[in-house]
Amino acid sequence: MPRVAVLMPVRNAAATVRAAAVSILRQTERDLALVCVDDGSTDRSAEVLDGLAARDARVRVLRGPGEGIAPALNRGLAACDAEVIARMDADDVAHPRRLAETLAALAADPGLVAVGGRVRLFPRRVVRAGMRRYAAWLNGLVTPELCARDLLVEAPLVHPASAIRHAPLARAGGWRDGLFPEDYDLWLRLVAAGGRLTNVPARVLDWRESAGRATRTDPRYALARHVALKCAHLAAHVLPGVREVALWGAGVTGKAFSDALRAHGIATACFVEVDRAKIGRTIRSARVVSHEDVARLRGLPLLVAVGAPGARDLIRGALARAGFEELRDFHCVA
Repeated sequence: MPRVAVLMPVRNAAATVRAAAVSILRQTERDLALVCVDDGSTDRSAEVLDGLAARDARVRVLRGPGEGIAPALNRGLAACDAEVIARMDADDVAHPRRLAETLAALAADPGLVAVGGRVRLFPRRVVRAGMRRYAAWLNGLVTPELCARDLLVEAPLVHPASAIRHAPLARAGGWRDGLFPEDYDLWLRLVAAGGRLTNVPARVLDWRESAGRATRTDPRYALARHVALKCAHLAAHVLPGVREVALWGAGVTGKAFSDALRAHGIATACFVEVDRAKIGRTIRSARVVSHEDVARLRGLPLLVAVGAPGARDLIRGALARAGFEELRDFHCVA
């Protein structure tokens, strides 16, 4: 049994899959298997994978009918017998110590269910400002406490940079296929089952950016799907039995959360705003109050749903000065 099985789904990635696979096969951690799932490729991906398997016994190639990433991952998971499952994508490049770093973190803390690491976006010429901000935020989440604090802001681990314990992954049923991002859904389910997440403070992956990235083109990764997923988790695991919340932010994001929470029977008691043009208005049947009056909301669960760059840290500071404790009195959800 290998120490770690690296699971890599492949779909029409002939131009990049060899470099991705070689970056795994050249890891300083040598005790590994590379399980590749060719999910109905119509280019030369299968030929490239077969060539790799012929030269390195650690490579195993499975065939899929083109069923999508979650079913392909579960097909591969069924063929993995290692205690740790690492993810890899067919267009990224792993740093040589990626597996060694993440495996060491898992070995050092039995409470960790999954570990990622810092990433570098490439090629630089196509990286947009929003992705740079996301990578900078994620690269700062290097403790379990920071990952727990920001769990509902965005996915706190980069999926193809992660290493996941096989047993809890199997107990969770692997990856779910649905109208939501399959990686974020997995992190939320693993945390709901009692697991903890973190990132190692080392760069482990060169993460390819492109105009065709699924997060840009697939409706499962749209804002509404992320919000729906977060609200389902909130209702079931963070705010069970709660029927009313306050939302900081009456913009597009705040209104999306108000709508999605209503589907779980959670009403918006009020919106908190800094925009004086909105204060005093009624939005989604809820009054809009000034941020200067936020102390009056003590005792009412508060969700911070403002996506503007830099706003989250300013709001955290204001709430701390008002005596609010994060994860007890408020949660940042954007």
